[in-house]
Amino acid sequence: METFTALVSWPSAPLTNRLVRRALSTLDQPPAIVECLSEQLASSPGNLLQWSTYDAISHDLSHLSPSGSKVLSSSYIIRKALIRKHYLSRCIRNYVTKHTDSPLQHAVPKTWDIDLSFADELDEMWSDDLYDLGIELQNEDTKKWWILKPGMADRGMGIRLFHTKDELTQIFEAFEPESDEDDEEGDDIADAGSTKPDTAVSASQLRHFVIQEYLSKPLLMDPVEVPMDDNPKPQPQDLHGHKFHLRVYCVASGALTVYMYTRMLALFSAVPYTAPGSASEKSTADYVNEDLAAHLTNTSLQTDRGEAGVRLLDELIGCHVLSSPVATAQPAQARPRQPRPPRAMGEMMGAEELRAASKAQQMPPAPQFEQLSAADVEDIESQIAEVLGETFKAALSMSVHFQALPNAFELFGVDFLVTHADSPTAKRKFQVYLLEVNSEPAIELTGPRLTWILEDLFEAIGKVCVGPSFGGTGGEAEWEVGETREALRKCLDVEVRGPRGW
Repeated sequence: METFTALVSWPSAPLTNRLVRRALSTLDQPPAIVECLSEQLASSPGNLLQWSTYDAISHDLSHLSPSGSKVLSSSYIIRKALIRKHYLSRCIRNYVTKHTDSPLQHAVPKTWDIDLSFADELDEMWSDDLYDLGIELQNEDTKKWWILKPGMADRGMGIRLFHTKDELTQIFEAFEPESDEDDEEGDDIADAGSTKPDTAVSASQLRHFVIQEYLSKPLLMDPVEVPMDDNPKPQPQDLHGHKFHLRVYCVASGALTVYMYTRMLALFSAVPYTAPGSASEKSTADYVNEDLAAHLTNTSLQTDRGEAGVRLLDELIGCHVLSSPVATAQPAQARPRQPRPPRAMGEMMGAEELRAASKAQQMPPAPQFEQLSAADVEDIESQIAEVLGETFKAALSMSVHFQALPNAFELFGVDFLVTHADSPTAKRKFQVYLLEVNSEPAIELTGPRLTWILEDLFEAIGKVCVGPSFGGTGGEAEWEVGETREALRKCLDVEVRGPRGW
C-alpha cells in the first residue's frame, strides 16, 4: 500500500474525528495525519486523503489535483440534488416522469416545492404551483393533513402541519416578524419561559419550502419493548405506539457506487402517537403544531432523552406492531361452564347472578397484535436498498446539481418512514418512504450504547473507499449489486462519464 497523508479536521464533531482516526489506524499502511493543509501540502499534495468536514476540504484539489498527485476527498463538491429538500423533490419528479416504472413512484410522499418570502405570495400560487394541492384542500370530505418543511433547514426547524389553505397562510404569517423589535422580544420570551425547542424560521431568509402529504399510516411500536437495562419487558397491554423513522447510513463512492449500511437505526418520538386532528374539537393546525413531539422523531429535538428513543431495526424483530390494521381482538373463547351450588327447587337466579354467570362463560377479548418478523425487516431493507439506488440515479440525471467525482466518497444519513402497505400481502406488509438525505449526519446523537455500529461503519469506509484508492487490499474481488460485505450492501454500480473522461 502506498504511503499517504490524511487531513482529518472535525472541529465541532469530536466523535466523528475519533472514528475517522480509528478507521485510518486499521489500514494496511496508516497515514500521517494533519489537522490543516500547509502551503507546501496544498501546492504539492502527493498522495493526500481529505477526510474532513466539507468546509475544511480544499475542493480545488478535489476537482483538479497537481500532476503526479493523488487526492481523495470525503465529500462531493456539488450534491444539492440530494441534500436540499426542494432540489431532491424536483430531481425525483423529473426522474419518475421519464421512468414511470421506477420504485420512486410509490416510495416518496406526494410533494410540492415552493419559493416564497411572504405569506401573501400564496394567493397567486393557489392558481399556479399549488393548484393541485388547492383542489385537495377544497375537498370537504378529505381528512388529509400536510406537512411543511423548509428546503434548507434541518433538525426539525420550521416543520409544521396543516390541513386548510388558511392554516398554511397563518403558518407563513407566523414566520414573518412584524419588526426587529418584535423579533427580539419574541426571542426574550422564548428564552425566559419556554421549555420546548423553538423551531420557528424566517421565511424571507429561507425562501425554499416543500409541502408533502402527511403519511397517515405509520408503523407504530414501543421502544421500551427493547429494554436498555435489566428491566423486564412490559406486557403487550402496557405498550404504547410511538412513531419512528429509520436513519440509514449510505456511502457513495467514486462515479458511482452506492452502499447501504445494513445496521439501521430506529429513532422514536418521545411520546405516544396521536393522529393529527383526532381530537375533533381541537383539530386546528395551531393546536397540532403547539406540540409536535408525537409527530417529529428527530433526535436533535429530544436531546434531553439521550439514547432512550434509539434502537437498531434488527432489535425490533419480535416486537409488537401496535398500529396494525388487523391488530384486533381474537374472538372470545368459551370458558368451560363452572358448576354452581345446588339450588332449592323453584329458586330463580337473580339479575346479578345472571350477569356473573354470563361473564364466567366467556373470557374477555384480549388484543392480539402481530409481531415484526425477520422477513418483514428483510423486505424493508430490500425496499430501502432499491430506493437508494434509484435516488442516486435520479440525482445523476440532474447533473448540474450533483456531480460524481471519481476521487471522492461521502457518507450520507438518509431518513425513511415505514408505513402499512395500502394493499398488504404475505410478503410485503409495509411500505418505505424516502423523507430526506442529510450530509454530515449528526452521528453523535446515536448514543454510547450503539457507538460500536459507527466504529464498524467508519472502518468499513476505510477498507472499501480509502484503502483501494492508495493501493490497499479490499477492491480486487468482484462485488455484485445486492451483495453485502463489511455490513455494506451494494445498491448501485454505474459508470459516469464527464468532460474529464471518467
